[in-house]
Amino acid sequence: MTQHSPIAAIILAAGKGSRMKSDLHKVLHPIAARPMLLHLIDAVQTLSPDRIVVVTGAGRDQVEKAVAPLGIGTALQAEQLGTGHAVLQARDSLAGFDGDVLILYGDVPLISATTMQRMIDRLHAPDAPATVVLGFRPADPAAYGRIIADADGRIGKMVEYKDASPDERAVTLCNSGLMAARAADLFALLARVGNDNAAGEYYLPDVVMLAASDGRPSAVIETDADEVAGVNSRAELAGVERRWQQRRRAQAMADGATLIAPDTVWFAHDTRIGRDVVIEPHVVFGPDVSVADGVTIHAFCHIEGTTIANGATVGPYARLRPGTVLGEGAKIGNFVETKQAVLGPGAKANHLSYLGDATIGANANIGAGTITCNYDGFFKYQTIIGAGAFIGSNSALVAPVSIGAGAIVAAGSVVTRDVSADALALVRPDQTEKPGWAASFRAAMTARKARKQP
Repeated sequence: MTQHSPIAAIILAAGKGSRMKSDLHKVLHPIAARPMLLHLIDAVQTLSPDRIVVVTGAGRDQVEKAVAPLGIGTALQAEQLGTGHAVLQARDSLAGFDGDVLILYGDVPLISATTMQRMIDRLHAPDAPATVVLGFRPADPAAYGRIIADADGRIGKMVEYKDASPDERAVTLCNSGLMAARAADLFALLARVGNDNAAGEYYLPDVVMLAASDGRPSAVIETDADEVAGVNSRAELAGVERRWQQRRRAQAMADGATLIAPDTVWFAHDTRIGRDVVIEPHVVFGPDVSVADGVTIHAFCHIEGTTIANGATVGPYARLRPGTVLGEGAKIGNFVETKQAVLGPGAKANHLSYLGDATIGANANIGAGTITCNYDGFFKYQTIIGAGAFIGSNSALVAPVSIGAGAIVAAGSVVTRDVSADALALVRPDQTEKPGWAASFRAAMTARKARKQP
C-alpha cells in the first residue's frame, strides 16, 4: 500500500441504534464473536494511522469502554444534528494533524483496508480532488443519497434522497457515506455547511458541493455493495454476519481446508485453520481456536479457546471449552466435554465424558462416562492422568488426584486417592449374588399389585 502522508480516521458511532431494540450500543453488537466496531478499527489499523477518533453520543460509556484498551480517543456529539456535525466534533481531537482523514461509520464494519487505501490513493491522484467519496450500486437504491458523476468519476452533484428530483433518484450510483479528505480542507468545508434541507441537519456530503463551488471538484470510486453494508436492525446484523462468514469460509477452503457443507460452519474472527483440515457440517468455532494441519472435526461440534495439534480428531457432538489443548493425534469423541484440559499426543476420550482441569498423558485412554470431579462448590482442583493410563468406563476421579503412568482404573470406580504407576485401582464393593431373589421379588410385587386392583 502506498503511504502518501499521515492518516487519521474519524469513526462515527453516535447514533442511538433504536431499531436494534437493545441495551447494547449498536456498534458493539458482535460479528464473528467480536464487536463490529472493533472489526472496523482492526482494518483501519492496517494502514498504521497516526490517530483514530471515535465520535460518540448515545451510549457513549459503552463505546468508550470498548475502545479505551486500544488507546483510541473519542469525541462527543451531544446533539444528533447530522453527519457533518458529527465529523466536526472530532476537530479538536485532530488539532495539529496535517494529513489525510478517512471518515468511516461504526455500523459499516466490512470495509477493507484495501478499499480505504484506494480512497487515499485517489485523493492523491494527479487531478487532486478535494474529497473522495466511496460509492456503490445496491440492488435496491431505496433512500440512499445519489452521486451524479462523469465517466472519470468526477462528481457533478451529490444529493440526499429526500432532496433529490425524480431524475436524480433514477441514478443508481449511491453514497455509502464514507469519505476521504485532507484535514485542512475537511474542517474548513465543514464550518461552511448549513442545515437548510428537509431534515434540518448538517449533511457531510454538502462539503463536496461546497468544494465544487470553490472550483475544486471531488471524485467517487466504487466498491461492492456488500462491503458497505450497514447495520441498523437485527436482520441487517444477521445479513452482515452472513457476508462475513461467506468470505471466511471461502478463505479457509482457498487455504486448503475441506468444508463439507460450508454454509453450516461458523467461524470466529480469529479462528486459525491449517491445511488438509476436514470440517464436517454444523461446526461452530468460538474465539481463540487454532487448528493445525490434518485435523478432522466431525459434525455438530462447538469449539472455543482451544488449540488442536496435527492429526487430532474431534467429535461428533463434542464441546471443547477454553483452555483445551489436544496433542498430536489425540481423539475427542461424541458427547465429550473438556475445559482447561490438556490431552497429550495420542490420548483418547471417545465417549460421554467430562474432563475439566485435567492433564492427560500421551496415549492414555479415557473410558466412556468418565468424569473428573474438579469442583467442590468453592474451588477447582486438578486431575493428572499419566501416560498410557487406562480409565475404565463410568469412573469418577475426585480431584485433586493423580493417576500414575500405565495405571488402570477399573470401571465404575470412584477414585479419591492417588494411584501408583502401573497399579490397578478397584474402588467398588464386591459383587454378591442371591439365587432366585429376582423371581421371588417379581412374584411378591405382582401379588401386591393384584390386591390393590379394584
